Amino acid sequence: MLRRMYDWCIDAAHKPYALWILGIVSFAESSFFPVPPDVMLIPMALARPQKAWLYAGICTITSVLGGVVGYLIGAVLYDSVGQWVIHFYGYGDKVEAFRAGYAEYGAWIILLKGLTPIPYKLVTITSGFANYNIWMFIALSVVARGVRFYVVAILLNRYGVWIRETIEKRLGLWVGLGVGVLVLGFIIAFRLF
Repeated sequence: MLRRMYDWCIDAAHKPYALWILGIVSFAESSFFPVPPDVMLIPMALARPQKAWLYAGICTITSVLGGVVGYLIGAVLYDSVGQWVIHFYGYGDKVEAFRAGYAEYGAWIILLKGLTPIPYKLVTITSGFANYNIWMFIALSVVARGVRFYVVAILLNRYGVWIRETIEKRLGLWVGLGVGVLVLGFIIAFRLF
């Protein structure tokens, strides 16, 4: 099953709708979807390393746009949708402490959490809930998400052939490590909130 999903992502890089799928996953991940865009970005960039920069750009733009939707969920819909999303991920009792931290450390929170496997949707929704300056939020999101996706693009563009061979030899191991990093991100987010 993993091999079929991986092959589908590799093949998708050559389809005309590839950028749309990547953009939709990246957009959704920043506001409500639990799966990071790396599940599409990495295989697509491995299939077409010369397009890794384009893929990173699409992820950055759509992630920031999705982040604005997450911000609006926190600012406008927190009492209904925003609270539901936060409680769904088990962070309901931690939001007030996180909100208080924004007064002093908002910029650092956005930058650091935007670079890590910690679910970014939590940052976007809480930024809106905390009424963090929307323009600063957007600027910091562009920096954090841009760095995150362009580092992946640099590595895959430069070492893509070697990385692809390594991943394909032990696909289960690498997917397991990826899932482990994602779960670790959720655990860290839970402890830091």
